[in-house]
Amino acid sequence: MLNISKDKLNRRVDISEYKSVKYAFYRTKYDLFNKILLGFTIFIVLVMFLPWTQNVSGSGYVTTLSPEHRPQTIQSAIPGRIEQWFVEEGEFVNEGDTILHISEVKSEYFDPMLVERTGNQIEAKTGSVNSYGGKIIALRAQIAALQNELALKLKQASNKLRQARLKVESDSIDLEAARTNLNIAETQYARTVQLQEEGLKALPDVEEKRLKLQETQAKLISQQNKLLASENEVINAQLEINRIEAEYINKIAKAESDLNTARSNQLDAEAQVSKLESDYSNYVIRSQMNYVLAPQSGYITKALRAGIGETFKEGERLVGIMPSDFMLAVETYISPIDIPLIHIGEEMRVQFDGWPSIVFSGWENLSYGTYGSRVVAIDNFISDNGKYRVLLAPDPNDHPWPEAIRVGSGATTIALLEDVPIWYEIWRNLNGFPPNYYQPEGSSQANKEKK
Repeated sequence: MLNISKDKLNRRVDISEYKSVKYAFYRTKYDLFNKILLGFTIFIVLVMFLPWTQNVSGSGYVTTLSPEHRPQTIQSAIPGRIEQWFVEEGEFVNEGDTILHISEVKSEYFDPMLVERTGNQIEAKTGSVNSYGGKIIALRAQIAALQNELALKLKQASNKLRQARLKVESDSIDLEAARTNLNIAETQYARTVQLQEEGLKALPDVEEKRLKLQETQAKLISQQNKLLASENEVINAQLEINRIEAEYINKIAKAESDLNTARSNQLDAEAQVSKLESDYSNYVIRSQMNYVLAPQSGYITKALRAGIGETFKEGERLVGIMPSDFMLAVETYISPIDIPLIHIGEEMRVQFDGWPSIVFSGWENLSYGTYGSRVVAIDNFISDNGKYRVLLAPDPNDHPWPEAIRVGSGATTIALLEDVPIWYEIWRNLNGFPPNYYQPEGSSQANKEKK
């Protein structure tokens, strides 16, 4: 207070009788207080030199070690409308049990005989494929028959051509003989005429030789005609060969065209059969999806789509399920400054929310209610909360985790590091320094051996 007046209060009022004054100004009490304060100071100094275990703490929640054992939702791969529920919330279901029945909402799947009709279409198209196969076999046989017939026809025409050529040769020989006979007849006629002029031959002899000469000339002309006719037969035989080749090539080409058409139709029919078979399989699988089944054994937690007649799209969540057989784990988040101190396989202590515990993070021997765990996975990418995710599994060498905890409950984790004095730990925290960097046991020796 400000000294407004020069009058002393203690001179006007006797305060020695007050209890608080006796405690404050009594000499013996003051010495005792100093001793207590001195003893407390010595105690604090001694405590500062006690060992303290450095630690890295984090917070997270209880999860499961295997992803397939975590709580999940069941979706429908097709859109539909809810027709009937077969379960209630909290009910236990086995793998494959029916959860609900849905109906189609797309018009192309309304037909209740869709699968049977598609099967009938497959049978019809399969018969068409078989028919085209029979046609292909028949056309191949027809082509083979035409090729054989062509070979025979060509052989027959070749024989005729050969006969015509032989006949030409024969007629040529006969023509040469006729020419020789004509020369002989001309010589005999000239000699007879000369002898008749000399009076050695009579006129009838000359007439006889003239007649024979004329007959020989006629035979020569006739033989020339025969030779020309034979040559024409050779030409006709060659033309017949060309005609036969052209005729049968056209027939074979037409048959091969029909064969290719039949093959194309068969392949098209086979493609349609394959498409119908794919549609048939899809329809069968889709019809089975009208009943939503439990993917694994567990408990129905919550129906996300309630009521009868409610429609939904494909992929929408319908109901939640919690697997009954699972192994608990803890998903904790560590600050980036501390993540280099965490290694896979190291031990960490876990404190569960709501579980009785007394924790002294630096004096683990005095802590009660924490449970052992080991690091099984560390994320390489930072999470959305700015920390790194670390997955912990129960330590088989420690006492088991309590059975009362549930997936999703909170948890606090502590990773114990090196032992340092308490004063050093206070100094480190005041300066914002990280805990002492260390390597897990055996790593330094392994690095030395590697070097």
